[in-house]
Amino acid sequence: MVVTSRTWVLTLITMMAFSANSLLCREALRHTGIDAASFTLVRLASGAAVLALLVRLRQGGNGIGGNWPSALALLAYAGAFSFAYVSLPAGTGALLLFGAVQVTMIGRALAAGERLRSPQVAGLILALAGLVVLLAPGISAPPLLGAGLMIAAGIAWGIYSLRGRRESDALAANAGNFLRAAPLAVLLCLGFVDGLGVDGMGLV
Repeated sequence: MVVTSRTWVLTLITMMAFSANSLLCREALRHTGIDAASFTLVRLASGAAVLALLVRLRQGGNGIGGNWPSALALLAYAGAFSFAYVSLPAGTGALLLFGAVQVTMIGRALAAGERLRSPQVAGLILALAGLVVLLAPGISAPPLLGAGLMIAAGIAWGIYSLRGRRESDALAANAGNFLRAAPLAVLLCLGFVDGLGVDGMGLV
C-alpha cells in the first residue's frame, strides 16, 4: 500500500483531534460538575444526533448502517475513556490510549498473517516501549485503575477501527453505531445513578 501525502495529512489531523479530545475531556471531568457516566452519554448522544443529521442531509447513500458489535466497542471505548480521565493527567491518558490502539491494530494484523512494513514495526516498538515506560513502577507511574481503563479504551477503539475498515459507507456506519451506543449509555448511567451530576460547563 502506497502512503500518499493525503494519508499523512489525514493522519496528522486525526492525531491532533485525538489530543484535543483528551485535553477537553480531562478539563470537563476535572473542572466541571459532570460525572464520567453522564459525560459518556452526552458524547455519544450528541455524536449520534450530528451524524444522523449528516446522513439525512446527504444526497444518496445507504441510510443508517452500523451494527451492534461495533456499537458495543464504541460504548466500551467512550465509557472507559471517561472514567479513566477522572484520575489520569491528559498527557498520560493520551499516550496510553495511542499505544493501546497501535498495539491492538498491529497485533491484529500480525495475527492475520500480514507482513509489517518498517514504519509499522517502528510504530509497534515505540507503542510497546511507551506503555512499558508509562506503567513502570516509580514516582511518575499513573494510577493503576485509570491506566487500566485507558488501555481498555484503546483496545476498544482499536477493535472499533478494525471493524470500521469493512464498511463501505463510513458516515452511515458511524451514525448507526452512535445511535445504538447512546441508549446503552443510559443503562451505564443507571449503574452510577447515585453519583450522577451535570452542569452547564460540563455540557459545553
